Amino acid sequence: MSRPLLLTLHRWTTLIFALPLLAIIATGFILSFEPMAQVSGLGGPPIDAARVAELVKRYDPEGKARGLAINASAQRVALQGSGAPAIDLATGETVATGAGLSDLFLWARMTHERLLGQAWLVTSSTIAMIVLMVLGIFMGLPRLRNSLSGWHKGTAWFTLPLILLSPLTGLCMAFGLTFQSASAPAGDGRPLPLPDAIRLVASSHDLSHVISIGTRGGRIVARLYEDGELRAYAVNASGVTPLPRNWPRLIHEGNWSATIASSLNVLISIALMTLLSTGLLIWARRKLRKPRSRADRRADTSIARAA
Repeated sequence: MSRPLLLTLHRWTTLIFALPLLAIIATGFILSFEPMAQVSGLGGPPIDAARVAELVKRYDPEGKARGLAINASAQRVALQGSGAPAIDLATGETVATGAGLSDLFLWARMTHERLLGQAWLVTSSTIAMIVLMVLGIFMGLPRLRNSLSGWHKGTAWFTLPLILLSPLTGLCMAFGLTFQSASAPAGDGRPLPLPDAIRLVASSHDLSHVISIGTRGGRIVARLYEDGELRAYAVNASGVTPLPRNWPRLIHEGNWSATIASSLNVLISIALMTLLSTGLLIWARRKLRKPRSRADRRADTSIARAA
């Protein structure tokens, strides 16, 4: 395949998917900071499981909440899916809060996973991103120059492993590929009530390191940080069992190391935004460039021949 044809395919793929890619990259940049924000909320005074279970029963007597989020440093918990505001552990009263980081992350995640409510749009745009990178590879090694095109090509080649890994792991998540080395423990019937699940988790783990406890995939799952990694545990009547690592999700979300992986994801988002913006600018400059007249081209030819 000729280089001009590769360049044409590269350009038109970018133009067609420019807006979806912009939204996906921008929301991915926001989500890159989520593990850092979660880790910053760990620690603080010990959290009493009995106190948390009591508050859950008080504010969700019918057991409609699908889960519980914990912010240990602020000593607050929030029931998920109940519509109730955050609860202060010290006073036991609800806390009126405006839109915060958790709301921003929730909006970014919903947009990142279901752009305009359409998961297929995110998947097709992710495939387009991989196609753009493959086309760029086949166009060959660049000649680096201090120009818009030079920065575009240099950014692509020097960050290639990272920017390629991000959409690849995203597609694995979309198609349910986990590469888990072991199968998840089987559920044993109806999920436990949330207060019972909280007590079970607290019996083997420090609640100040727990991010959430709630229903995921028909089972109760606790998500907590261990040595900087966000681990998932199945919670049932027989105890708290670690779930196999979902490596594509860990890598894509940056949860294998809250500090290192989050920083890498920020770098990847900046690189992808640089590539998209410089690519569109290169195309715009070419389209807006004033076409040269035939007389000017003839004059240039005559000068070249005289020289």
